[in-house]
Amino acid sequence: MTASAAPRLWLARHARPIVDQGICYGRLDVAADPAASRAAAQALVRARPAPWAAIRHSPLQRCELLAQDLQALQPDWASKSDTRLAELDFGNWEGRAWSGIARADIDAWTADFCDHRPGQGESLSQMLARVNAAWQDARQCALQHGTDVLWITHAGVIRCVHWLMGHGAERQPLSHEWTAPAPAYGAWTVMPLTAEPSK
Repeated sequence: MTASAAPRLWLARHARPIVDQGICYGRLDVAADPAASRAAAQALVRARPAPWAAIRHSPLQRCELLAQDLQALQPDWASKSDTRLAELDFGNWEGRAWSGIARADIDAWTADFCDHRPGQGESLSQMLARVNAAWQDARQCALQHGTDVLWITHAGVIRCVHWLMGHGAERQPLSHEWTAPAPAYGAWTVMPLTAEPSK
């Protein structure tokens, strides 16, 4: 990154989790594939060998492993855990097969997509609020240090950032609008940090 480049937020998704397909695992603390996590860390180091203003990771072990793998490659890349970067909490849906969750319960969630708490867990509006607070902190840090910030996080958090950048914190998404793509496991996307989220 050159001195004149604007600071950015790198949103890295954890490596592939070790969990059966079709299982709901938002806040469920499943492990990630160790070899895939090491490969993701190596790819990040190749993509950006420069220092960061800050590195933050979700406290879930699939993200913590990638943070540890990065620091093993770059000892000065110490990351701090941030609970605001955790995936959505699906409450009593966690660890269950999606196919085993009652259709009526899923319909109730999609009908009130932002404020309903799936599985009596966390609502999307609550998640958006915590991600927005973390985004504001990342923006302040990046502008203070003049360089990029890295988050090691989850698909849901990355979709929250996409929504906040496109629509702001006041506009609530409907279920059919929650379509922003997330990076593949172990991949990342980069967002600008020089402007406030859209109003």
